[in-house]
Amino acid sequence: MNEPRDIEEILNPEAIAEGVGELARQIAYRCGGDEVAFVGIHTRGVTLARRVAAALEGHGLRYPVGTLDVSLYRDDFDRRGPDLPSLAGSDVPFSLDGIRVVLFDEVIYTGRTIRAALDGLMDYGRPAKIELAVLVDRGHREIPIQPDYVAKTLGTTREQHVKVRFQEDDGEEGVSLETPHKSTAA
Repeated sequence: MNEPRDIEEILNPEAIAEGVGELARQIAYRCGGDEVAFVGIHTRGVTLARRVAAALEGHGLRYPVGTLDVSLYRDDFDRRGPDLPSLAGSDVPFSLDGIRVVLFDEVIYTGRTIRAALDGLMDYGRPAKIELAVLVDRGHREIPIQPDYVAKTLGTTREQHVKVRFQEDDGEEGVSLETPHKSTAA
């Protein structure tokens, strides 16, 4: 049974669009002149990568976008119980050898998904450099991984959950912070 949660809207659709624009500006500034490819982590990291790539096209920068399913690279199969991942498949239709890769995920939390993604990327080649872009950095790393490009930094507790919804994936748009109700039972 789902426990009751308080839900606070953190980013509305306009703020998400501003965040995508900010990521695009940061990447254009730091990656200009380099051979760059984007790889989004399924599912919402792919959507974020595609949106940023589209924003950069407006600045005359065209970066290819690949997709990466990290399900088979995760280190938490034994802890997920019946909640086993469904495979979405990866599609990296370009060589990563010697190029700058920007990896996208919608939220960074413990760093474990990114660690799995790094393992997965190595199956596609040896990039010159791998950088990380996220819409929301909520802290609480368990692995020493930090994003290079961040749209929103959000202080959270471990009990809270950041939920990103994109129109393309969820039929609605927004980012919310969900906090479990405190139990008052004695």
